[in-house]
Amino acid sequence: MSAQKGRSEDRSYTDWMSQLPPELHNNPLHNLTIPGSHDSMSYDLDLSSAIIEPDGLKKLSKIYCARKILYKWARTQEESILKQLDAGVRYFDLRIARKDNDPDPNRLYFYHGLLTQTDVETILRVMNDWAERHPKEILILSFSHFKGFVKQYEDQLHCHLINFIKTLFGAKLCKRYPFPTLKSCWENGTNVIISYDYPANMHQEIWGKIPYYYGNSMDITKVETKLCRVLEKDRPYQCLFVCGLNLTLPEDHKILKYIFFRMWDNLAKVIERSLPRLLHWVSQQGAKTPMNIVASDVVTQDGFVATVVQLNTRKNVKA
Repeated sequence: MSAQKGRSEDRSYTDWMSQLPPELHNNPLHNLTIPGSHDSMSYDLDLSSAIIEPDGLKKLSKIYCARKILYKWARTQEESILKQLDAGVRYFDLRIARKDNDPDPNRLYFYHGLLTQTDVETILRVMNDWAERHPKEILILSFSHFKGFVKQYEDQLHCHLINFIKTLFGAKLCKRYPFPTLKSCWENGTNVIISYDYPANMHQEIWGKIPYYYGNSMDITKVETKLCRVLEKDRPYQCLFVCGLNLTLPEDHKILKYIFFRMWDNLAKVIERSLPRLLHWVSQQGAKTPMNIVASDVVTQDGFVATVVQLNTRKNVKA
């Protein structure tokens, strides 16, 4: 399937949750199959940023060519958050970082290799506005990693971010208990779930970390094998969980094979070549073992959203 065809199909999934058949409305959200994006903000990376990761490349931060090459291999998404939402993506992998020496002590950014151009609060306002216009679409925002949160100010930064989230989304936030269904969310006027990978148990509206399973490899076969094992033997029970289709660069010296010795290539191109096979696997495996959130890179390409959403009506989902 061509990329253009994938985008055309995805546009019809802007309100896909509200269009699911009534027999699915009472199923817990962990029994639905939901499309998500991996490193959701990586389309917005800032070439002038210092290198945040991997640690071995930080010393090259002042070299523009090094940042440019890393940019090519860290940019896993091509479209904005707004376009991802309109395409039907409902889970967002949001990795948070603080910029060194930022004059605003509470200003935060996203990152993947490099920091983003746009700060966290600006993007969350965009998502909140979208959620208000689409009250029957449930968004799952996963906050994690928190780079640059030095020990001295760690609690202050988390407190500021959590309070901002609670104030911004307000009554739209889904509580952890009882476990929500589409129907209960619609009846309560809630459509935003916040997963936060840092202790925040005093807040009923803040959920804990959502397990994220992935193959940790650039080898598609290894990715499929790892996810098969999770789904068939280690599937989490009655909770949200993610199967990540993302291909992962090595963290040791082997990363150089990709980012310095394949100058003609980039991660988005590699993923685009791999995605048709991965989506075929999702379609086949999803018919045998229930999936929940399925996350990918380049989520607006190759009918990703359509493949994941259609699993909901291909299987007999049971609560």
